[in-house]
Amino acid sequence: METNGPPPSTRFEPVDVLVVGAGPIGLACAIEVRRAGLAARVVEKGALVNALIGYPTGMEFFSTPELLEIGGHPLPTARYKPVREEAIDYYQTVARRERLDVRLYERVLRVDGEDDAFEVVTAKGVHPCRKVVAATGFFDQPNRLGVPGEDLPHVSHYYKEPYPYAGQRVVVVGAKNSSAKAALDLHRHGAAVTLVHRGAEVGPSVKYWIRPDLLNRIRDGAIRALFHTTVTAIRPGEVDVAGPDGPATLPADFVLALTGYHPDFAFLETLGVRLDGPSRVPAFDPETMETNRPGLYLAGTVCGGYDTSRWFIENGRIHAAHLAAHIAGRPIPKIEAHGQP
Repeated sequence: METNGPPPSTRFEPVDVLVVGAGPIGLACAIEVRRAGLAARVVEKGALVNALIGYPTGMEFFSTPELLEIGGHPLPTARYKPVREEAIDYYQTVARRERLDVRLYERVLRVDGEDDAFEVVTAKGVHPCRKVVAATGFFDQPNRLGVPGEDLPHVSHYYKEPYPYAGQRVVVVGAKNSSAKAALDLHRHGAAVTLVHRGAEVGPSVKYWIRPDLLNRIRDGAIRALFHTTVTAIRPGEVDVAGPDGPATLPADFVLALTGYHPDFAFLETLGVRLDGPSRVPAFDPETMETNRPGLYLAGTVCGGYDTSRWFIENGRIHAAHLAAHIAGRPIPKIEAHGQP
């Protein structure tokens, strides 16, 4: 796998399919395309499985190993559910074993041309190809609060691990899976946690083994929770909120705005993909995965628009088999939601 590319003036060897994004689904697409007898290349603006690298240290996946596997390669783990580090090792190992043509740290700027005659222009050159697959996920685009002070250095939309926050006052914004897990982790490592959520309660979609734990910590006063409350401004050392009792100011050494993420809609529009409705769902054929732009396909969580919980690894990997079959002119396989071709 190449991590350093030639100068931007370079014109690369043509391939049948150019996959944008080297996450688990992007890798699955490249594997399925190659197994259909076509040449595939993957271009990624960051590291291999870049989003997983950004996940919290030691994060446990919600799915069991067989649901995370791609290309028929077993995911080795001694656990019932693998953790982040095991998954990163697994996907990077699969890419090496499959000898995938992966170009890392190469940002795609635009896609010129038309079906069967595309040119994918990146910061390092031009990749001629017949078809393009966008498997770009959503983790790089946080849902912003849109309040003054959101870009201050003590504010983050990502949570890695609890150790920098020990002994600190931390405001966690949100009450879904990411924020719930972060609040518990921070509390258990010595932070004073206040949870701020615009809804009425801890989200009912929070995993069944996390939600009761958080509710108990809130009931016993270990974690303070403010519901029906929104952040209105952030300053060094404090956060302004508005809630049922009116405006208030909370002490805050750090703010973690864990309010979710969304696909890069501007990039999709640059590619010529139509976005529909309030959820900005991309236009694509759910059987073939081809978008409104002929020859351009989508795969994985990017397909859901703002509804990022609709697609994930265990069902998004099915997209790879569907689009590969369509591109190769083969019948679309019938695959169960938890199965593989």
